[in-house]
Amino acid sequence: MRNPAKELQVTPPSGACNDPKCPFHGKVSVRGKTLQGVVVSDKVPSKVVVQIQHVHFVPKFMRYTRSRTRIPAHRPKCIEVKAGDTVLLGETRPLSKTVHFVVLGKVS
Repeated sequence: MRNPAKELQVTPPSGACNDPKCPFHGKVSVRGKTLQGVVVSDKVPSKVVVQIQHVHFVPKFMRYTRSRTRIPAHRPKCIEVKAGDTVLLGETRPLSKTVHFVVLGKVS
């Protein structure tokens, strides 16, 4: 199993957890995209919603448009984040019907 802390230059959490969906202490591997965004909702105990804003160029009008994407992600018990924090997400296998990303840690 790959170690996400070494490959993504992320500091692993200090506390241990028994969450099987944790990329550091469980059996979930991180592969594919890594994204950075702001937590907009943390109401569900093991899930957060992260908003990612990006700019897209429209050649027809020679202008840029801003758009946003809201991504639900699994939050392991060993990582504490709240609304307003900037976090790093890693793509995993599907963890539920809508969750395909896991929180890897806070970005300072």
